[in-house]
Amino acid sequence: MRRISFFLLLWLPALTACVRPATPSTDSTANSNTYFPAPGAAWQHQAPGPAGFDSVRLAEAVAFARTQETTQMTPNFSTQEEIFGKLLGPMPTSRAATNGLILRHGYVVAEWGETDRPDPTYSAAKSFLSTIMGLSVDRGMIKDIHDPVAKYIQDGGYDSEQNRLITWEHHARQTSEWEGELWGKNANFIGHEAFGKGERKPRALQAPGTYYEYNDVRINRLALSLLRLWKRPLPTVLKQEIMDPIGASSTWQWVPYPNAVATVEGKTMPSVSGGTRWGGGLIISARDEARFGYLMLRQGRWGRRQLVSPTWIKQATTRGPVGPDYGYLWWLNTEQKAWPDAPATSFAALGAGQNTIWIDPEHDLVIVWRWHDGSPNELIKRVLAALKSS
Repeated sequence: MRRISFFLLLWLPALTACVRPATPSTDSTANSNTYFPAPGAAWQHQAPGPAGFDSVRLAEAVAFARTQETTQMTPNFSTQEEIFGKLLGPMPTSRAATNGLILRHGYVVAEWGETDRPDPTYSAAKSFLSTIMGLSVDRGMIKDIHDPVAKYIQDGGYDSEQNRLITWEHHARQTSEWEGELWGKNANFIGHEAFGKGERKPRALQAPGTYYEYNDVRINRLALSLLRLWKRPLPTVLKQEIMDPIGASSTWQWVPYPNAVATVEGKTMPSVSGGTRWGGGLIISARDEARFGYLMLRQGRWGRRQLVSPTWIKQATTRGPVGPDYGYLWWLNTEQKAWPDAPATSFAALGAGQNTIWIDPEHDLVIVWRWHDGSPNELIKRVLAALKSS
C-alpha cells in the first residue's frame, strides 16, 4: 500500500489542542538571489551546463545510480523481520525502485525514478529527530544540551542510577547507555526473535557518554522524552515547524507502533520511533527529503525565515569525543572515511535500504538517493567528477 493512514487519528486532534511556541524569526537581510522552491511540484530544474556540470558525465552518474538497486530490502519487505526482528508496527506491501535527485544551488539538475512516492526511510528519520531537538534548544525548552534529561522528564525512565546521569547530548550522540525496556524491546538487544540479525549479546553497561552504540531502543526513548517536553506529538511539531514552512507535500507520515502510546498531561499521544527497524517510522518521498536536505544546506534558513539556528546545525554536524564520525544523529565525513571522494565538511542522514540524504556545503549540493546498494561514495564521486573545474 502506498500510504499508512489509520494511525493518524491518534495524533491529529492534538493539532488544535496545544499552544505553539514562538514562531521562527524573519530576517529581511536574507540573500534575495538564493533560490528556494515553492510548495508543490513546480520545483525549478536547471540544465547541467548552467549548473556547472559536464552534461555527459552527469548523465553517466545518473545512469550508474539507476543500476544500483538495493539487495538488502526486498520490494515487498518480506525479509524485514529476518533482518531486524519481530515487528511492532505496520509495513507497506511494496516500495519504489531506486530513485533520487541531485540539487545544485537549490535547483533540480537530475532526477530519476519515483521521487514523489512516500516510502519508509528507516534511520534517516533520526536526523529529523535531531532537528526537533534543535528546535527545543533554540526555543529554550532545553536550556543546555548537557543537562540531564531527568531534570526535565520525570516519568520513571531516568530514575535508576545508570539513567539519571544521561544528558540530552548523550542521547543525540548515541552514547546514552540508557538501560531498560521500551515498547516491548530491551535496550540490551537480547534475543534473536526480537532483534533478528541485529541481535547483540548482553554486556556490562558503561557510564553515559563514554561508549557509542547504535541503538534504536535508546533513540525511541529520546523520542518519548521529546514528546513529553513538547507536550504534543512529534509529527505535529515537525509538520508545523519544519515541513509546512519548507513546502513539503502532504504525503509524508511518521507512523508510530500501535503500543507506543503515552499519557501527557492527561491526553493520550503516540510516540514515534527513530527508524523503521520494527515497522512504522517516517514514510516520506525523495522530493520531501530533498527539501529537508536543502534546509540543512542553507543553515536552517528557508526564504526569509530562520527555522533552525545555524548554531544548532554546526553543533549537530560536529563530531563527538566517542564513537565513529557522528554528530547529533547525523553521519559525518570529518575523517573522509565514509565517503573518501567527498569533502570533509559533507554530512548525511542515512537509513537502511539504503536511504541517503547527502549534503555538501562546499559544492552547494544535495543528493537524495534511495533504495540503492549501499555505497553512496560511488555516486558522490561521479557527481563531483562531473562538476566543471571552473
